[in-house]
Amino acid sequence: MLVFVLRRLVQAVVVMASVALIAFMLFQYVGDPVVFLLGQDATPEQVRELRASLGLDQPFIVQFWHFLVNAAQGEFGISLRQGAKVSTLIAERFPATLELALVAAFLALLVGVPMGIYAALKRGNFLSQVFMTISLLGVSLPTFLIGILLILVFSVHLGWLPSFGRGEVVRVGGWTSGLLHPDGWQHLVLPAITLAIFQLTLIMRLVRAEMLEVLRTDYIKFARARGLTDRAVHFGHALKNTLVPVMTITGLQLGGLIAFAIITETVFQWPGMGLLFIQAVTFADIPVMAAYLCLIALIFVVINLIVDLLYFVVDPRLSVGKGGGH
Repeated sequence: MLVFVLRRLVQAVVVMASVALIAFMLFQYVGDPVVFLLGQDATPEQVRELRASLGLDQPFIVQFWHFLVNAAQGEFGISLRQGAKVSTLIAERFPATLELALVAAFLALLVGVPMGIYAALKRGNFLSQVFMTISLLGVSLPTFLIGILLILVFSVHLGWLPSFGRGEVVRVGGWTSGLLHPDGWQHLVLPAITLAIFQLTLIMRLVRAEMLEVLRTDYIKFARARGLTDRAVHFGHALKNTLVPVMTITGLQLGGLIAFAIITETVFQWPGMGLLFIQAVTFADIPVMAAYLCLIALIFVVINLIVDLLYFVVDPRLSVGKGGGH
């Protein structure tokens, strides 16, 4: 296990270095930060002085090394649009995105796993067919359309839930949370459901497919031959092995929820990192874009490592030497 972890850590370092290089290239080829900071009317002397103070007159390798050192410390410079430190902006927005992603993932698991199990055990049942139809719609409909429909129904027509913003939040140390305030929960419901629907349908279809596959295996037939009840076979044997690949996909999907909550945050004006990234793209705010790219890569690397470790813990049939991860 130690060798496996060390090998994964080396891979993680290589991945993060590659992502850092891509992020650094944004500074080189997507606009000139000096022009953004000084404007078009700057004199050549002002441009030279600022480039020297920012280290932009140094060789490529030296600039990249400084970028790596600063990125390892969480420093990505100053936002060209807002004039604040990028690390401060990320720290302010990250709690909102993480909170939204975790609630969406919890909803997807809470609803998707039971629906998938039911659809597998009750094939041909009317309710099972309804679940499959719902899953098809959830996979097919774009996220922004789901969000708009929810706003139209629950905010405009019924007036039950707010349609934008995060609501009241409670600050705990340097962390802000809307989960500790009723108004925060009201604002969280619609964006969390919007973000969870696609993941829910994906998990449901995956659980159903894996459950059907496991139920066809020999050890399930042997369990039935021993006289075990359907409940013991389904939930004591089949479900455990069904959830191994589901756990893998769900873990990686959590990273996807954090990374790709951009559309949901834009529709609901949720003050998270996704909305910050959209605004950065609009104004070509390179430091924010680079920081977002590195942070999302780090989240995926960490989640992937955790999922790999859990995978071997849950399924003892796999060995580190043979498994090698996913």
